[in-house]
Amino acid sequence: MASAQSIRAWSFVHKWTSLIATLFLLMLCITGLPLIFYHEIDHWRGASVELPEIENAGATASLDRIVDTARKRRPQDAVQYVARDAEEPDAWYVGLGETADAPELTAYYTFDARTGELLHEYPLNTGFMYVLWRLHYDMYAGLPGTLFLGFMGLMLVASLVSGVVLYGPFMAKLSFGTVRRERSARTRWLDLHNLLGIATLVWVLVVGATGAVNTLAIPIFGQWQATELAAMTGGLGGEAIPADEISVERALAAAHRAVPGSDLSFIAFPGNDYTSPRHFAAFMQGATPLTSKLLTPVLIDARTGDVTATGTMPWYVSALLLSQPLHFGDYGGLPLKIVWALLDVIAIVVLGSGVYLWLGKHAAPTGARTRATDTPGADAIGRRTALRAALRADSS
Repeated sequence: MASAQSIRAWSFVHKWTSLIATLFLLMLCITGLPLIFYHEIDHWRGASVELPEIENAGATASLDRIVDTARKRRPQDAVQYVARDAEEPDAWYVGLGETADAPELTAYYTFDARTGELLHEYPLNTGFMYVLWRLHYDMYAGLPGTLFLGFMGLMLVASLVSGVVLYGPFMAKLSFGTVRRERSARTRWLDLHNLLGIATLVWVLVVGATGAVNTLAIPIFGQWQATELAAMTGGLGGEAIPADEISVERALAAAHRAVPGSDLSFIAFPGNDYTSPRHFAAFMQGATPLTSKLLTPVLIDARTGDVTATGTMPWYVSALLLSQPLHFGDYGGLPLKIVWALLDVIAIVVLGSGVYLWLGKHAAPTGARTRATDTPGADAIGRRTALRAALRADSS
């Protein structure tokens, strides 16, 4: 059984890690709730489109023609990548920027993969969902904001671990799930706070830990680009983009031959940060729920169409790729997203009740302690008894 000294130490850790992180975690839970249904909300508000039904369902449009159409719409810009979504195999997504390695897109198009028709131009950096995403991602503070939120995630993990340690002694004389309804409102909220917290412990720990990992996306990919990618490209970062580069369809066919049985996630065009000026880089994914989240990079020479390198992502990139969909419950379709949303609401209740309990503890009990210790004529034993009673009121 834990000693009184260790309990006090864990209580100190739990209190201060919770206080430091709670307001930011509340913001993350509130903004994260609609982000769980990002794709569904996009469809509902018309920010994305449903693919129309066509008579020749097996038709396939030329990917080169699709890319040419995107280029003609913005001739001053460069195509950065072409992407595919496993959930919408009849659509191609084309992203363009001011240059091949520009940090932000200038256009993002959806094309019908069967007809080649332009279906939609996604509105960039606008709208309510974008605001929620920026608050959730970096609080409009760039990489420092992202890393700060990652630190808040670590505070959450410390708060959860210390809360588990404290839960055992607290519940030693109570049955699991007890909510003392006959006691004060504060006591009822304390019991509910502990019950909901322990019931959702594993989920909150998973979401908090994966969220902290996700905040390291920029440093993680930066490390991969500086090491693994540099080795694959052979240090060709300073070369000019070839004027006679092969077609993207030819590059994609070469990637499929190099990794048979795989699907394309996205293909980066020469000059993009995910490749070199000399190569197309096709990032292939598997067909199972797990392997569809992992990527296999394939480099294709932009002049000859030959595959020059095929690699595997290092463990730290794979950890990031697996944590991203797990953070938003994006492994099991809409049913799992609904479960994630319900658990998110419970987490909001736990965080909110924690704030309420802390504020209540520093409001009413102070007067109780004053009355207990300053009673005129009370002897030493009476003062200690009154003080213990006040402390018990604090802990309940």
